[in-house]
Amino acid sequence: MGKKKKKRVDVVYSTNPDFGYDYDDEESEEETLPNSEQLLYVSIDRKKRKGKDVTLIEGFVGTEDDFKDLAKKLKSSCGVGGTAKDGEILIQGNHRDKIMKLLEGDGYKTKRKGGWVKKVG
Repeated sequence: MGKKKKKRVDVVYSTNPDFGYDYDDEESEEETLPNSEQLLYVSIDRKKRKGKDVTLIEGFVGTEDDFKDLAKKLKSSCGVGGTAKDGEILIQGNHRDKIMKLLEGDGYKTKRKGGWVKKVG
């Protein structure tokens, strides 16, 4: 019953023996969109990281399990650590181009976010 208590909505405890609790359903989790319909933003971030580069992937729409699986695949493909939380995948190091190729190979649409453009001339 301990796990069921955590899913109660708006009420922590009631002294009424006939009270019916409302529970948060796991069914409300959104479905994972097909890879071809996903647009993922890939960028390099250094904020609050002591000057170290981190590759940041944002924009994934889907279930938490699919999100974690994608993060695990990217981390193992790059051979580095990272994390997946708050709708963002963080990969240690500057692996933007490699990750963009991997995602495009899996059918995702990717877009480079941030950075600078080298002007010629």
